[in-house]
Amino acid sequence: MERYTKKLCVFAGICFFVGILLFVADYILPPIAETKSGLGVLQIVGAIAVILGVSAMSNIATCLYLAHRKKPVCEGAMIGRLYWILGTICVGVVILYGLGILGKAGTLFTLFGGMLLGWSLQGPVSGFAAWLLISAKRPFRPGDRVQFPKLELTGDIKDIGTMYLQLNQVGGSIASEEAVGRNILIPNAMLFDQVVINYTAAREAPYMLDEVVIGITYDSNWDIAEKILLAAAYKVTKETIETTNVQPYIRSELYDYGVYLQLRYQVRVEERAKVAYRITKFIFDEIQRTPSVDIPIPYIYSYRAGHKGKNQQPFVRDRFSQDIKEIEMSSIHDNGYDNRNDIKQLASSINADGLTRPIVLKENPKNGDYDILAGHSRFEACKNLGWKTIPALIVKVPENRDCEVQT
Repeated sequence: MERYTKKLCVFAGICFFVGILLFVADYILPPIAETKSGLGVLQIVGAIAVILGVSAMSNIATCLYLAHRKKPVCEGAMIGRLYWILGTICVGVVILYGLGILGKAGTLFTLFGGMLLGWSLQGPVSGFAAWLLISAKRPFRPGDRVQFPKLELTGDIKDIGTMYLQLNQVGGSIASEEAVGRNILIPNAMLFDQVVINYTAAREAPYMLDEVVIGITYDSNWDIAEKILLAAAYKVTKETIETTNVQPYIRSELYDYGVYLQLRYQVRVEERAKVAYRITKFIFDEIQRTPSVDIPIPYIYSYRAGHKGKNQQPFVRDRFSQDIKEIEMSSIHDNGYDNRNDIKQLASSINADGLTRPIVLKENPKNGDYDILAGHSRFEACKNLGWKTIPALIVKVPENRDCEVQT
């Protein structure tokens, strides 16, 4: 900010010095040349210099005001462009007036200007009008992260020109909210019918709320799990917490296999993916070192239970799942299966991939137990794995038939 304002001060000083010098010279010296309007050339050039000096001083005043309000430097530059455009228009008016053709130029513009703007410059004029509105209201600024839902675009604003908005795309080529370095030019005229979501509208530094969700089993120590998550957030986002004064916190939600702990924290928008990675890695490492906290895995229940092989692998169900029941292993009678090598190999496969087909049983009406019709080897393999129940298809067999099949 200081460097920018110093340059403007030097430029304004030169303009005012030249303008005053020319007015004094015109007053002291005899007229060098007069125009049709009666103004001398020195007066016209002096007026142009003063106009440029006023534009620069207006820009300086605006920059100092925004700096006092702790606004970013780019906002001063955005408003400064408006002053330079206004100054250029005033310079043009002075020149036309000095040449004595201001009236003719105004008449010509009145006759053809409206038609020209409405016919051939509709898009550019709309874009220029959008730029004027953005520069004046500043709904977003260079450095902000914005989203255009209608265009399905998210990006960081690099520059706001008179005709185009330059965007550094976020995502698109990767499945993450990180800037990919692909510049996109969006015509300003399109902004009139776009919904724009500004992630960082209220802050000079672009911070937003993000979360990392970790699941724990029902028998995990909830308090210790919370301490692990919060420690990760405090360690990784320490500087952000000091800047925003917003503490990380946890929310929770129950689901079939345990509890979702939702760690929420403030993060700079452009660092969201990197911070989430560091927090997740810290949590993962801590959980591995903490026996009282376990991660749920669908169908297996937990990471540690599945790793130790204490729980049976899931049966991969199909469209006949509604006819399949979990039957206690102790209620099933089997004639035995002698090939131990086959059983060992099958048990290893089931332990790794799960039971892909249920066994087939028939109910014994005398005692309510079951006899195996198909799946002897699968039954023996699951029994060797320590399963308590097994998925089975119960079929009704006429009493005068014996349809046992060895499989």
